[in-house]
Amino acid sequence: MASFTDLSVQLLLLATLFPTLALSYINSATTSIHQNATKSSAYRAYIVLVQSPPLNAVSGSDAHHQWHESFLSSSLVGDSIKSRLLYSYTEVFNGFAVRLTDVELDMVSKKPGFVRAFPDQTLQLMTTHTPEFLGLRNGTGFWSQADYRKGVIIGLLDRGIYAAHASFNDHGVPPPPARWKGSCDAGQCNNKLIGAKSLIAGDDSDDEDGHGTRTSSTAAGNFVTGASYNGVGTGTAAGIAPSAHIAMYKVCVARDCKSSAILAGLEEAIKDGVDVLSLSLGSSTSANFDQDPISIDAFSAVSKGILVVCAAGNSGPFQRPVTNEAPWLLTVAASSVDRSFGANIHLGNGKSIDGEALTQIANPSSKLHSLLYSEE
Repeated sequence: MASFTDLSVQLLLLATLFPTLALSYINSATTSIHQNATKSSAYRAYIVLVQSPPLNAVSGSDAHHQWHESFLSSSLVGDSIKSRLLYSYTEVFNGFAVRLTDVELDMVSKKPGFVRAFPDQTLQLMTTHTPEFLGLRNGTGFWSQADYRKGVIIGLLDRGIYAAHASFNDHGVPPPPARWKGSCDAGQCNNKLIGAKSLIAGDDSDDEDGHGTRTSSTAAGNFVTGASYNGVGTGTAAGIAPSAHIAMYKVCVARDCKSSAILAGLEEAIKDGVDVLSLSLGSSTSANFDQDPISIDAFSAVSKGILVVCAAGNSGPFQRPVTNEAPWLLTVAASSVDRSFGANIHLGNGKSIDGEALTQIANPSSKLHSLLYSEE
């Protein structure tokens, strides 16, 4: 693992929290979440946590698959296990994701070794001046002291990535560390973008709406000179860790991210050897830590020495708008920026109104145009 002495504040916070964490979610006496519900014959996806298998219960390279399938062998009606089993997990916790009816879930919950089941949730994908605020300037300050974070591997769970984006050039970026075990499905990987894979069946790692590309370039985009938005804010763009490596794990379709796919992404990232995990996604509501699969699995990652950074959410202002609240997460919230992109409106009566706009007209016409009201 890379050294994180320059992130001592965050790690000190996490280290001081570990002794007080109560892993209430491993209570084997947990009952079925459907014991008081009306039984339904409709399939629903669940994330099932189980204990480790007893000694000599299973063997071989696929022992964990045998153990997971043993919970389903006499519980499923009609279909094969492979058609229902979505993911198997061993790194974030011992368990699997599966499609079950209420009756089948009750049968699984009565098997020895069952711990808990969660319904598969749908989460949503959730700064331009931060480097200046943090004193990150090319050639001086913390950037140079930290060697631009060379050797650090940042794994992102998101919507995919546009590999050909200029921010992912590998100028000055060394090859990935020998501990890296991941792979690249994007076809355009290099020393900057060292991993890209999809955890969505039948999908590739491409980013179709730009969200994953934006979060990746914000975290670790390389230096790009002459960057601007429609000619506004021209300068050099860079991520917070411009020489770090990026690995993308696609876990979202459109704007929806299933918790079962997120857990599969965490599983892959841990096995691949990332140092930092970034999740710009979350639920629209808060949940108790022991009821939130993401919090539970992030704890597993943190216990393995991986810093997990999550978005605080886009909701508010109202009571408790923050998500990803677990104390072992580094939860990041956005704020307002300290600059503006001025644009003025000149009215026919001689008055001018100062405003802001990212669309700038290079050669504005002197001709007056009629105002349009919202109803129009």
